Amino acid sequence: MAEAERIIGTPGSQEPAPEQTEESAPRGKRRIAVLLAVAATAYALDLFSKMLVVAKLEHHAPVEIAGDLLRLVAIRNPGAAFGIGQALTIVFTLIAATVIVVIARIARKLYSAPWAIALGLLLGGALGNLTDRVFRSPGFLQGAVVDFIAPAHFAVFNLADSAIVCGGALIVILSFRGLDPDGTVHKD
Repeated sequence: MAEAERIIGTPGSQEPAPEQTEESAPRGKRRIAVLLAVAATAYALDLFSKMLVVAKLEHHAPVEIAGDLLRLVAIRNPGAAFGIGQALTIVFTLIAATVIVVIARIARKLYSAPWAIALGLLLGGALGNLTDRVFRSPGFLQGAVVDFIAPAHFAVFNLADSAIVCGGALIVILSFRGLDPDGTVHKD
């Protein structure tokens, strides 16, 4: 009975229950499971695709998917997009690790499913590329990322990069719509 009174307030009381006050309004269930499921899926797809590319495509001729518009070609990229910063591999490794830590901190207050999806995509992508940086040659924290999707007149990328871009785009959309990770909506 005390639990029921705590949740709905005491009978005849004009005050809302503690959870019902504006400062501590219940936001529903935290969405950490959604974040982890999306991250695990993005990470697994990236890891599996890179293993397949290294086993079947590396040291072979590119595979044409749509003529010159889209090819699959295995390359090792020590830098960022478009091969920028190839001498800064350790910096990109630290950035990926920082992104993972920031997402873990945000997850504690995550009550929005769209934000959970966006952050899950970022987390899965960051983990995918971080795995390459840690475990691939030339060595620990300096590994080159396996890229293989090669559209015409664009940078070669991988599924982790796609997850990061999609997650980032979703975060921009959510921010413009005024939705915060904690589920609150701003109407400005």
